[in-house]
Amino acid sequence: MKKSFVAIVCLLGIVSALFSAWGTVSAQDPKNDPADYKIVMIVKQSDSWFDDMAAGIEQLKKDTGLNVSVQVPETGDAASQIAIMENLIAQGVDAICIVPNDPEALIPTIQKARDAGIVVVTHEAPGIADKVDLDVEAFVNEEFGQLFGENLAKAMDGKGSYAGFVGGLTMETHMAWYKAAVEYISENYPEMKPLTDEPYEDKNSVDGAYNKTLEILTAYPEINGFFDCSAHGGGISQALSEKGKAGTVKVVSLALPSMSSTYLKDGSMQHGQAWRPADAGYATCYAAYLIASGQGIETGADLKATGYDNVNVVDNIAYGFAPLEFTADNIDNYNF
Repeated sequence: MKKSFVAIVCLLGIVSALFSAWGTVSAQDPKNDPADYKIVMIVKQSDSWFDDMAAGIEQLKKDTGLNVSVQVPETGDAASQIAIMENLIAQGVDAICIVPNDPEALIPTIQKARDAGIVVVTHEAPGIADKVDLDVEAFVNEEFGQLFGENLAKAMDGKGSYAGFVGGLTMETHMAWYKAAVEYISENYPEMKPLTDEPYEDKNSVDGAYNKTLEILTAYPEINGFFDCSAHGGGISQALSEKGKAGTVKVVSLALPSMSSTYLKDGSMQHGQAWRPADAGYATCYAAYLIASGQGIETGADLKATGYDNVNVVDNIAYGFAPLEFTADNIDNYNF
């Protein structure tokens, strides 16, 4: 009986030693340390919007120790983004996050990355959510688009002609917002009419919005309003001011406070709306880490950024609750 007891004690000691040794190896596994997960965010282009996103991603690095960085394409198109992705695939990074200029054009390269074992997480690309590990959105895009329509209608007193801008016709979220805005106006304000069936493109630039607005004012001097789904509606305001129409022709735009404050205060823009790029970048890259580390994402997950602390996951899209609205009365409350 004593021999059996001694044998059992010895066996337990061996098992304990094995578990202890396993724990030591596990603790030394570099993949238990966020610093050893290499995650790269590819933004659309170099501008103030994505500068703010980069600031959020740098904050994520400070908060978690995650090896996360930002790469900016030389030009704002799919080809430049694909070139960066190919390089990252060759490097064997753990995750690629991307805000696509043309989501459909990226699908073959996304598949190549995933075939290589690289996690791919998108932002502003719900239409290809089934092609990636996850898409992260600040809100339901149709609801955000309706805000454009609602606020333009209020500014125009529910009547008159208007034009809508997008950064580019291939930009999925811009097109979704544009269509939702036009549908909302059509259903609720029959005295408001769009100048064209398709939106105009401002090429995601203030100069593009400015030049296109001058063309529209020449062709349609009777126009009563504009809304811009890219963050460059300041170009519209500049053109209206130059032509003496500021405040008379109404403007609603996607807008950063730092890019729109002057126009909201001088009355050449009536309403701005957005989400915080820094928070979106933070949440998207943190989601990529959770997936790459095997923790996964499900409804209720906390992505550690304002508006993304209790996401709703539907059809591989993680929705936050992060819309922001700006007017002359509250613009000074924001500092980005």
